[in-house]
Amino acid sequence: MTWSEWLAEQATQRDGAGLRRTLRPRAAADGVIDLAGNDYLGLSRDSLVTAAAADAAMMWGAGSGASRLVTGTLLLHTHLEEALADYTGQPAALVMSTGYHANLSVVSALVDRNSLVVSDAHIHASLIDAIRLSRADLVVVPHNDVEAVRTALASAAGRRTMVLAESIYSVLGDAAPLVELAAACEEHGALLVVDEAHGLGVHGPGMVRLAGLNGLPHVVVTATLSKALGSQGGAVLGSPEIIEHLVNRARPFIFDTALAPASAAAALAALGVLRERSELPGLVRSRVVDLAAALGVEPPAGAVLSVPMPSPRIALAAQAAAAAQGVRVGCFRPPSVPDGISRLRITVNAGVAGEDWARATEVLVAVVKEHAS
Repeated sequence: MTWSEWLAEQATQRDGAGLRRTLRPRAAADGVIDLAGNDYLGLSRDSLVTAAAADAAMMWGAGSGASRLVTGTLLLHTHLEEALADYTGQPAALVMSTGYHANLSVVSALVDRNSLVVSDAHIHASLIDAIRLSRADLVVVPHNDVEAVRTALASAAGRRTMVLAESIYSVLGDAAPLVELAAACEEHGALLVVDEAHGLGVHGPGMVRLAGLNGLPHVVVTATLSKALGSQGGAVLGSPEIIEHLVNRARPFIFDTALAPASAAAALAALGVLRERSELPGLVRSRVVDLAAALGVEPPAGAVLSVPMPSPRIALAAQAAAAAQGVRVGCFRPPSVPDGISRLRITVNAGVAGEDWARATEVLVAVVKEHAS
């Protein structure tokens, strides 16, 4: 079979399963209420955040110019790392170009083929790829099953061990039992890596700090700057020893161009806004609870509501029906969903004006009523 034949066959299979994905460019202001992105606090268009990004671009240039270990480390990066560490209650932080790179870095640099990784069944694709890159032995445990984690750690036989979890899981929106996981890791000498992509900002300084686990030497946090902080980039937060090791050994960090000045400054400004407007996480939470009740689903721990749909095709039809009425929502379909159930993905956004939020709620209730049964 030629490459052309194989690609055509793959496309036909995707079409038959209703799983074709396409890129849909949008205008800067298209008049649609956006409940599909991850700008949970509405900070990507906050005037202080955008002004900081513009000023940084004029001062530092459009790009950082090099990797962090060459000439790419700017004072902006240092200030952002200090602010992130302070806000989350961690001793040190390391900023990277994406949250994906943060996860690749922390796993691939800290474990190897002689190590054991214990992974929750619902972790993000970036962590799955990180495990593959590390070549470590892998045990996948049932979702949020702490006893299964303990059993897997007990079988480590002296190997260096790591447990992977998310503070809030993006698809089902449930929270991890972080206190219990941290205790299990401490008992067995394992390192707990917690992806706070959907916790930071939505729950203020994140679920790890709220659980009182910040600063523990056996707990490492990864985060993204592209969701609640409205910018772009990623970070690893933990002990200075771990950060120093990543600087020297994490290939996704070492060989990548440093985070652009505009993005670093925007994230730094967003942290400042979040500190000043401490009511933003509460607004997200109240909207999540109200919308979940209106749609007849359980409220998630995070900002993303997941509404089950009967099939991929019906999920796409519901998404299109909402868009036709001026409301943009996301759509989860296999293989992106851990349980194989297609869903509408509705992101609660604190930056949406009250009138627009009320209108979006009306549209979504009608669309879900028509398509979900």
